[in-house]
Amino acid sequence: MRKGSKRKASQKEDSKSPEELPKDSTKASSRGKRVKAPAAPKQKEEPEFFPEKRNLEDLWQAAFPVGTEWDQLDLLNQYKWEFSNLENAFEEGGDLYEKKVYLFGATEPQMVFFKGEGKVVCIPTVVAVVSPFPPSDKIGINSVQREAEEIVPMKKMKMDWVPYIPLENRDSQVDRLKSQIFILSCTQRRAALSHLKLERVKKFEYCLPYFYQPLKEDEFEQCTEVNIIFPAEPKPVFCEFDWELDELEEFADNLIKEEELSEDQKDAFKDFVKEKVREAKKANREAREARKKALEEMSEETKAAFESMRFYKFYPVQTPDIPDISQVKSPFINRYYGKAHKVL
Repeated sequence: MRKGSKRKASQKEDSKSPEELPKDSTKASSRGKRVKAPAAPKQKEEPEFFPEKRNLEDLWQAAFPVGTEWDQLDLLNQYKWEFSNLENAFEEGGDLYEKKVYLFGATEPQMVFFKGEGKVVCIPTVVAVVSPFPPSDKIGINSVQREAEEIVPMKKMKMDWVPYIPLENRDSQVDRLKSQIFILSCTQRRAALSHLKLERVKKFEYCLPYFYQPLKEDEFEQCTEVNIIFPAEPKPVFCEFDWELDELEEFADNLIKEEELSEDQKDAFKDFVKEKVREAKKANREAREARKKALEEMSEETKAAFESMRFYKFYPVQTPDIPDISQVKSPFINRYYGKAHKVL
């Protein structure tokens, strides 16, 4: 009877609804085996947010800062410079929209204020030249220390105009052929500078983007001044002589009075100045003749291109992260390009 009673009791328990079963029994499988309760899901880590890069964000950095000292290049990363004004210029309605543009960089050491403290800062700038063809394939090399100016092919200084490809198009080789933006690039590796002669290294620091405008008379064609470095004893005589404004005899006498020149060197000094004046006049004359010849041989299409050429100079956008540059902006580009048509 007990056995039969147990069977009935077992059947009775099996007939119970899940609600009537003990709480622990819900953890059993249909075969009566215990099943491990599922573990609580692990909390997901918050994804790190990186702001999406703008399409032309690195354009200002891609344009080589010509003439900047090598050890100053790293200082350009000292502040968060932003050139969104340059980027916006390529948007619809901007000064550079759908135009063929050649860009080069430069730096301007200026005394500026940042967080109440005055300091000398290398401010990066970018010059954009709107032109149907490269403005020049040459580089000027000049400095106060150098006796003579050099105009050399860009490639001699490992520089050239190369296409700039916006970030969204960098996987496409075809866009290199359609590019409307070109940057002045330099392939000289900084790591290799230690193997170069000091004179060669310094040449890079004295470089200036060269430009010659044949439609207007160059300032040097009409210059009437010559720099004089007369090898006198005990020290050389440094001065500037203007052949239209200065009278040579009187000029030499004043130098003697100021004890810059001795009386017995007067005649030699005058002969030296006359020779320098002859050389300067000849150079001016040859420059005028070369410009006249270039104009005669120039097509009307090329003349129109030179007439429509425009220079735009971009400074960084003012933000709280950079020094106040509002008082140091200048339209002057360099001695070859002169002034920009517009400063942004």
